[in-house]
Amino acid sequence: MNQMSIHRDGSVEPPTPTPTPTPVLELDRASVVFPSGPPWRRRRVPAMREVTLQVSAGETLGVVGESGSGKTTTAMVALGLRRPTTGVVRFEGASMPRRRRALAGRMQVVLQHPQWSLDPRMRVGRSVAEPLVVAERLARRAANTTSGAINGSSSGSITDAVAVMLEKVGLDASVAKRHPHELSGGQRQRVAIARALITRPRFVVFDEAVSALDVSVQAQILNLVVDVQAEYGFGALFISHDLGAVRYVAHRIAVMRHGCVVETADTETFYRTPEHEYSRQLLEAL
Repeated sequence: MNQMSIHRDGSVEPPTPTPTPTPVLELDRASVVFPSGPPWRRRRVPAMREVTLQVSAGETLGVVGESGSGKTTTAMVALGLRRPTTGVVRFEGASMPRRRRALAGRMQVVLQHPQWSLDPRMRVGRSVAEPLVVAERLARRAANTTSGAINGSSSGSITDAVAVMLEKVGLDASVAKRHPHELSGGQRQRVAIARALITRPRFVVFDEAVSALDVSVQAQILNLVVDVQAEYGFGALFISHDLGAVRYVAHRIAVMRHGCVVETADTETFYRTPEHEYSRQLLEAL
């Protein structure tokens, strides 16, 4: 904590303010409107209404709300997959780039069903390596150089990186030689997390990442999320309708309803004394 400096002549020097770290991700009054209905009766349906959120490095923001509250649209905007109709999205202090490839390896997502991100025809090792291969290829193009080719000299280093990452998520390196259908649901989700983290991203979205798993497996995956975030320091959105899971991993909670954020609070405060009536209803249901 900053302290005031008192000089010998009795004058007081005010404390030097601690610089506020730039959020990894920031949504500033972001809104999304979808067209609906036939062309002769077109109407505009808001999916997000001036949503303002911030996520810092090493922090998980839990986003909760019932189906249709705008959680998934918020995730798509945060990942740069959909541009907001109005408002601003910033990643590491800069406006979100128009080309998604500029974010390759810097943002990742873990989905509800791991098979959505794992090609059943690919062995696990190749699936985990794919984001790293793509990110390095795009980086070489941006630098207009062919040094450090992915195929050949660096193939061994990528294989090593995959083995290390599989072990980080609690899987034996030999899993790299197997296909997704040969694994359990929990193992597949661990592979999906390894695939998301192989590029050491700065920001990760977990979109209902444990809702399709058995309760005992959920606990293992939630522990894994906490552990790998502590090690790698990425910022995260954890989107779920399961308030129990969110409570375990999130540092702060944002409650969404009808496309709006109706309450944001640190996790302990939210679960002890929620302010909004809708938040209290969600907790009562839990």
